[in-house]
Amino acid sequence: MKSMWFVAVALAAAGIVRGAEKKEAKRASVPPELTARWKEEAKFPVVDLSQDAARQVVVAAGTENVYQGHPTTVLMPDGKTIFCVWCVNHGGAAGPMARSDDGGQTWVRLDDTLPPGFKTHQNCPSIYRIVDPQGKARLWVFSAWRGKRFSDDAMPGIVSEDDGKTWKEMPPLGKAFRCVMTFSSVVRLKDGSTLGLYHRGPEGADRAPLEVLQTVTKDGGFTWSEPRVVANVEGKNPCEPYVFRSPDGKELCALLRENTHQGYSLVMFSADEGATWSAPKETAWGLTGDRHNGVLTKEGRMVIAFRDQAPLSPTKGHFVAWVGTYDDIRQGRPGQYRVKLLHGHKLFDLGYPGVELLPDGTIIATTYLKYWNDDRKHSVVSTRFTLSETDAKLAN
Repeated sequence: MKSMWFVAVALAAAGIVRGAEKKEAKRASVPPELTARWKEEAKFPVVDLSQDAARQVVVAAGTENVYQGHPTTVLMPDGKTIFCVWCVNHGGAAGPMARSDDGGQTWVRLDDTLPPGFKTHQNCPSIYRIVDPQGKARLWVFSAWRGKRFSDDAMPGIVSEDDGKTWKEMPPLGKAFRCVMTFSSVVRLKDGSTLGLYHRGPEGADRAPLEVLQTVTKDGGFTWSEPRVVANVEGKNPCEPYVFRSPDGKELCALLRENTHQGYSLVMFSADEGATWSAPKETAWGLTGDRHNGVLTKEGRMVIAFRDQAPLSPTKGHFVAWVGTYDDIRQGRPGQYRVKLLHGHKLFDLGYPGVELLPDGTIIATTYLKYWNDDRKHSVVSTRFTLSETDAKLAN
């Protein structure tokens, strides 16, 4: 059975890799040795869960007229309540929110309970649970702009101080926070403050050269420090940072989308709580993608989901996850394997994920994609799995 599975994967990969290779060849003079390297790296093991509909839940269905896009999620401390926010149209207006009380199996819409002004917030709303230095937790949803796109009304928000029962609108953080998207990720620091990372182009525009900025809140999300640039790379466009703490708690790691898509993604580290960062360097092939997000499992492995952008990948353009250890990331090692999570009927227009780990080890990965191959537009969809399941599929 194992040999048959690998033969099937190899045959499928060969066909897709050959097609991908032709596309890669159109790029500016890729050296033959680099193409050969990519072909070898594209043999990295893949477990395919994308056709298992029993794992999948449609959080918000697209229609012929409605495009549901760019979700983020947050898991509450009870281990079963999940909030999900997203926008209408590609990078469009905020407004939708849903809550699951059973670990992502069913969802109820909350749109009518939110401040009316939330619908004027634009582009990829992102939800976070931010705990202030005194231990008070709040739910925040930040977006890129209020009203006009790329305006000086940057990073408006809504906040809940009662675990999502009620919400109020907050003013934008302002011109200094002009961005392409709001915080792609946040992480709590040892002193109880919270660090947020985001990206922008010149004057906040969505154009090269892109750079990653950092800011810190010491009051639970109401005010933030003056943003400062922490990553810019000559000839590359770092963006959509995913920051998280190492398993031993000693350092921060940030995975970065690299928007020229001419090689691999980027990674940088901080051993001093974000005061300084290492120069971004390339990740392993298997972590190459857009908009990373992930979890650390109880056994110590990491599961990081993203839109696949690895050169010559047989799953390129689909929603995938990488499985490996933090030390794999730190040392630039390949990791263990990848998982094809969901199949998109429009390649690359997918993969902005929320990833949550339930107490029983179930991983819930949520994204937007063209779920149906018909006239319906994009939907918000989740899939669920455990590493014991994917390990077994790999072994069989």
